[in-house]
Amino acid sequence: MSDPIKLMRIYTDEAAYFGDRKVFEIVAERARSAGLAGATVLQALVGFGHTPHLHRRHVLDDDQSLIVELLDHESKLRGFLETLADLEHLGPVTLEAVEVLRWPNPAPADAG
Repeated sequence: MSDPIKLMRIYTDEAAYFGDRKVFEIVAERARSAGLAGATVLQALVGFGHTPHLHRRHVLDDDQSLIVELLDHESKLRGFLETLADLEHLGPVTLEAVEVLRWPNPAPADAG
């Protein structure tokens, strides 16, 4: 059976740090280094998660909920998630089927 292309979503927030670096930046950088097909960081206007704390943009503080979306073959995404085990402040991670209507370059599995 072929390895389907999937969409992984990693939930975090703007105020999440690992050392002196923001978690979402580390995830995006590692995704690029891993050769994933695509990564996008999206900001939410308002959000909350496992605590009732409401994340939103304030004039003096950036505390918005974020979603890092990653697109690639399922096996590559699952392997990539293992490389994030050292990061704290990652919320839920989802993996869902997507229908790819256009892929501008050869699919990652074909690029090798």
